Amino acid sequence: MNFMHSIRYFFERHGFGVFTRLADRLGMRAKNVRIYFIYVTFFTVGLSFGFYLTLAFLIKLKDLIYTKRSSVFDL
Repeated sequence: MNFMHSIRYFFERHGFGVFTRLADRLGMRAKNVRIYFIYVTFFTVGLSFGFYLTLAFLIKLKDLIYTKRSSVFDL
């Protein structure tokens, strides 16, 4: 069981964070969004995995373009 927790921790720490951000936007728990994604992936025969990678790319691009500045003097 400890091995499974370490694998889960690794992927949550080094993942893209797509489901976490989506869950924050929707006001849901990230675990529920991940489970929903798994079910949708089984029914669509993996097509939603491409959707996931597209979202990961767009979020990464958004992070590179829009940086949150802490004050006016960071310009």
